[in-house]
Amino acid sequence: MNILIKLTIGIFAVCVAKVGAQEFQGEATYRSKRQVNIEVDSTKVSSSTHQQMMELLKKQFQKTYTLTFNKNESVYKEEETLSTPQLGGNLGVMVMANSGSDILYKNTKANRYTNQNDVFGKIFLIKDSIQKRDWKLESETKNIGEYTCYKATITREVEVMSSGISINGDKDLSKDEPTTRTQVITAWYTTQIPVNNGPENYQGLPGLILEVNDGSQTLICSKIVLNPEKRIEIKEPTKGKEVDQEQFDVIMAKKRKEMMERYSPRNNRDGETFQIRIGG
Repeated sequence: MNILIKLTIGIFAVCVAKVGAQEFQGEATYRSKRQVNIEVDSTKVSSSTHQQMMELLKKQFQKTYTLTFNKNESVYKEEETLSTPQLGGNLGVMVMANSGSDILYKNTKANRYTNQNDVFGKIFLIKDSIQKRDWKLESETKNIGEYTCYKATITREVEVMSSGISINGDKDLSKDEPTTRTQVITAWYTTQIPVNNGPENYQGLPGLILEVNDGSQTLICSKIVLNPEKRIEIKEPTKGKEVDQEQFDVIMAKKRKEMMERYSPRNNRDGETFQIRIGG
């Protein structure tokens, strides 16, 4: 009898543990900010115009994202906001940026992701494997809210397009060639939330990533809700033309070239036209 009772209790404990692992879920809110440095010729650009440009770009890259997650899956998307104000008059600003309707689904157990991406009104469904990141675990710690976080870094060479501004034909940005630079990515993760996940395409650490900086952009967690009363549904996006990451990168490179040529100085002779490209 005692053996039977112990066996029953043991089976019950295993079942409870499995249910707990399956039911564990949460929602993390991240805020983004990006460093933008613009140098202009004061003889051609007024200080008020320069300030307007800086404010526009600052708002463009201050966004809020939500990561809903369980042990193995997550959905990451931007929260809806009002459209970014544009500069008036005969001043045009062109910024290459992602649409707020994009949805990134990750399954860290199956090692794959699906990214629903809206590119100028055309929706793509990017499906591919999650690439392994060679994180270096550091000993440094800090607190983010109530969570103790540990530092991890990656150092790598990346290809970027140089930033620039064209004023009345002084420079044709469509002729710029990509360059390489050393990028250091710093992440802060907490083992108090033991999920192998984080914002954007960051994951692969023994805890949820609460902050990440790639040298120009910072994403930091401002709020976490674990096991909310209302069950969270994590749905993989299904809408769009299916491609892999390499195919999508080729499409984006072509789109960038088309946009640069469309807004090149030879096509914008009247007034002051600024072309701004953010590298990274």
